[in-house]
Amino acid sequence: MRTRRWRQRRQHDAAELNITAFMNLMVILVPFLLITAVFSRLTILELSLPAPGDETATSPQQSLQLEVIIRARQLEVADTQTGLLKVIPALEGTKRPDLVTLSAYLQQVKAEFPQTSNIVLLLEPDTDYNTLVQIMDTVRAFTPEVKNASVTELFPDISIGDAALETVANISTEGQ
Repeated sequence: MRTRRWRQRRQHDAAELNITAFMNLMVILVPFLLITAVFSRLTILELSLPAPGDETATSPQQSLQLEVIIRARQLEVADTQTGLLKVIPALEGTKRPDLVTLSAYLQQVKAEFPQTSNIVLLLEPDTDYNTLVQIMDTVRAFTPEVKNASVTELFPDISIGDAALETVANISTEGQ
């Protein structure tokens, strides 16, 4: 009988739950997570994509519609109204585009047409992502070589499209 009372008394006593260690962990963990969340940022580059079947709309004041055609062997800078402006061959011995020459040329164009902010990048199907991002960074802005100089904006409104295939006439004129 004595054992039965002891069992009954034991069943009626509520077990005490010690959550002190868990609370200490939360006191440390929550501020740590909030502080580190500030440092994880996502950089987004906005692109303006044309609507399907939509022709490039231009304002009457804007006389330049700049395109950079990214090919495996060269970069072609063109105006949609006047045609090809400059051909920049890839760096010798590599397939990497000459971004320094491209940036210098775009700075000259920006000096002539300061109101223009749009540019269209036309890519061949086999253009790799790294090349695209480097060219986008080059056409968007440049940093002068002067100490403590700020970044100067070139053509921040970037659109992307597919490049037309090289024609036989273009290839034959390159060799001359």
